Amino acid sequence: MITEQELREAIAECQGQRNPNASTCMKLASFYTILDHIKEEQVPKYSFATKPETSSFDYDSGTEFSDKIKDADINDVLAVVDELMTTLSAINPRLYAGVMRRL
Repeated sequence: MITEQELREAIAECQGQRNPNASTCMKLASFYTILDHIKEEQVPKYSFATKPETSSFDYDSGTEFSDKIKDADINDVLAVVDELMTTLSAINPRLYAGVMRRL
């Protein structure tokens, strides 16, 4: 198995060439990709955060929207709403300003 030190030496060798060609650049890209994957394996893959077991929202207006978001994570919902608001600001700035005033 290739070690991180060997990868770094190969990268230094490729970078040290005076007139690199396409083959050298491809090798360099491959070496960096492998190096990134080696570093990812060294990072523990766990989290202290737990997903809530109950609904993220207490909001219920009886609409299709409130039914959809009932069991969703608030960050996921806000990402969609943010994208919607960005689109709204471009399409209908007046309506966007009205929504922003209400918030």
